[in-house]
Amino acid sequence: MSDKKLTSLGRRSLLVGACVCFGCALPGASFSDASMAGGEAPGFYRLTVGDFEVTALSDGKSPLAAMKLLQGDKGEIAQKLKSNFLAEEVDTSHNSFLVNTGSKLVLVDAGAGSLLGSRFGKLLGNLRAAGYWPEQIDDVLLTHMHTDHIGGLMSGSELAFPNATIHVDKRDTAYWLSEENKNAAPAEAKRFFEASTASLSPYLKVGKLQTFDGSVELVSGIRSQPAYGHTPGHTMYEVESKGDKLLLWGDIVHVAAVQFSDPTVTIGYDADKAEAEREHFRVFDEVSKNRHMIGGAHLPFPGLGHVRSDGQKAYSFVPLI
Repeated sequence: MSDKKLTSLGRRSLLVGACVCFGCALPGASFSDASMAGGEAPGFYRLTVGDFEVTALSDGKSPLAAMKLLQGDKGEIAQKLKSNFLAEEVDTSHNSFLVNTGSKLVLVDAGAGSLLGSRFGKLLGNLRAAGYWPEQIDDVLLTHMHTDHIGGLMSGSELAFPNATIHVDKRDTAYWLSEENKNAAPAEAKRFFEASTASLSPYLKVGKLQTFDGSVELVSGIRSQPAYGHTPGHTMYEVESKGDKLLLWGDIVHVAAVQFSDPTVTIGYDADKAEAEREHFRVFDEVSKNRHMIGGAHLPFPGLGHVRSDGQKAYSFVPLI
């Protein structure tokens, strides 16, 4: 190789080396000093059910004190958590579902809004990220009136969904909007009644709250299905189009790692534990036999999947993704 070529190569090498090292000489430019991004990507996921489009929406995640709240054999619960690489507190999703029927926009559950702290209240942002606006929602169907499902009905002092009609089983409104029941409740439970009044009363005042009784077609293609036990009026919603079905089942399950394999395990939030346990077996059996997809409020986001029977009254959850 000639001296001229060597000189040319040497110059190029020096230039490349200078460019690579130039950033190293700048103060604060080291890759090791890069700040953490923080936060998460928008939480929504779409699928089709026949001609309907369903969007799962995250309202956030929070730790659930599983060992404290789950009711059953504590040793077995602890073992199931450990075998699923979970601690005594389980990071738990809070999911809502938007159903676009083509003529109606129907939201199932409204999240916690600002009532339960900064881990929640992501629903409206994720709704917008998914391409919709709160003003477009025609109907909100509540699975029940616990705070993490109704707090998002309000945005400060304003209706979060000003053009929507709110639907809920009459058993839940009769219980949670009762001043008598509130006064008789333990001190730690009064917050549930207060949240119900704050979230539902503004809609009631403007004629936007409608109650129903049991199994009713509320919107064409969407029918309520009683699943009482978790609360007096706890309700599932069956979404059906062109033979495809999706059962949005609310709070049938809180901790998938424990309650599918042992449906006898209930949770401290269940109003009627015996009835809640019966619903576990009934619903698991129904959806596993019929192979219907389910959507759960507290299953890992997007909360969609199937239930498989494992025999001997045990089941497992098969996530969609």
